[in-house]
Amino acid sequence: MLKRVFTAPDPGRIRLRFATRAVLGIGLAVAVCGLAGHSLTGVVTGGLAALLALFTVTDATVRGQALTTALLPVVGLPVLTVAAGLHGHPVARDLAVLAVVGLGVYARRWGPRGHSLGVFAFMTCFAAQFLRATADQLPELYASVLLSVLAAAAVRFGLWCYERRLPPAVVPAPPGGTGLARVTTRQAVQATAGAGFALVVGQLVSGERWYWAVGATWWVFVNTTSRGETLVRSFRRVLGTVLGIGLGLLVAVPAQGDGLATALVVLVSVFGVFYTAAVSYTWMMLWVTLLAAMLYGLLGVLDPGLLALRAVETGVGALGAGLAVALVLPVTTHHVTGAWIQRALRCVHACTAQAAARLAGTEGADPAPKVTELEQLLARVRLSVAPLVHPLNPMLGRKRRARAVLALLDDCAREVRGLVLVAADPEASHDDRLAAACLRVERAVEALTDGRDDIAVRTPPAATEPALAHLHGLERALAELAAPLRAPSGSPLVGA
Repeated sequence: MLKRVFTAPDPGRIRLRFATRAVLGIGLAVAVCGLAGHSLTGVVTGGLAALLALFTVTDATVRGQALTTALLPVVGLPVLTVAAGLHGHPVARDLAVLAVVGLGVYARRWGPRGHSLGVFAFMTCFAAQFLRATADQLPELYASVLLSVLAAAAVRFGLWCYERRLPPAVVPAPPGGTGLARVTTRQAVQATAGAGFALVVGQLVSGERWYWAVGATWWVFVNTTSRGETLVRSFRRVLGTVLGIGLGLLVAVPAQGDGLATALVVLVSVFGVFYTAAVSYTWMMLWVTLLAAMLYGLLGVLDPGLLALRAVETGVGALGAGLAVALVLPVTTHHVTGAWIQRALRCVHACTAQAAARLAGTEGADPAPKVTELEQLLARVRLSVAPLVHPLNPMLGRKRRARAVLALLDDCAREVRGLVLVAADPEASHDDRLAAACLRVERAVEALTDGRDDIAVRTPPAATEPALAHLHGLERALAELAAPLRAPSGSPLVGA
């Protein structure tokens, strides 16, 4: 885990720029709120709003990102108003929290924008509980949110909009066999049920800090689809929280009351959250926990007992999420993984066809966009298969088969990338053997995705031409995928 954080590739230093920009944007938002004379509650609210504006908005285009950022206060401020006004009405407050959870998850059916707005709405509700916001503070909190979102937008779209120099992000749509509407509906029901469990048990543990359990349940459901993905994320959240608490005891408790030390640790924590989010949820949670500990230090309530309570409430929330995905409308790992693998295989064929057309001199043929899409699809496959290859998975046969599938899909991607590089060479030529090999690749993909039995491992003749060699390697990888993908129900790969 530690090695992956520091050795993971960072093409174009995207993660580094993402994290550095977050520090600048949040720092500016906090400074603006402070200069405006806002209280500590207002400053913290503003800092959280800026963090969410920089972290959760992931539209494919800069224009889309700007529109989503502008809409954040539209959904956040009404939720803040309701949450602040219901502190004295526990039953109504609890029902409102569960409604925000369910609607926030359901909004994911509208893609990245729905996801961002749902997260912002929930976290606004969470912040109202965290800061004990009251109705008389609302004008200041409104101003804090608006100023901070504007400050974050100024940094993101004005000072340092590195996305303008990047190609639009390719976000593959969920596979048709899964059904986005059905999955988001199921997840909304699951998240509401899990949050209900976390809310009740969390209040039994602590009448003041119960929202930690609900927050843990909410975040476990972010970026997950299947039962296995959610269970693995629950484990990683608990592990990251426990590690962060240990670091908090060493750093946050001694630094309590020291303004300079607190500011430095908060900046480092913000950088850590953004830099590690893409590669390790455990490490991201470590930094989130340390950040929360420093904020509690600013509020003057931090002590070891509070950190221990956070660990317990996080465990309650993770348990709620685990029970919900296991018992309420479960979506199996195999169901989701199979759909993503089929999408990836079809994309392999599309890449090959475009590369062959490019070699044949077909005007307008360009395999590059399909290669980018393939990388995104393979990332989704790895995420779906993660529960099967997790070190704590005791089903060794399923783990071996899942690893074999990942390795062969990586082989396919490597051969496709090599083929595309050859096709980009203006001196590369096309011959009938390339056309025949592409046809065999197409038939192999059709056989794998349609469940037919007319694919067999073939040993093609040695090829000296680079394009033909890559196609032959692709043929072999596709043929070898047949065994692990066609395992019958109940086998070591299926039914997880």
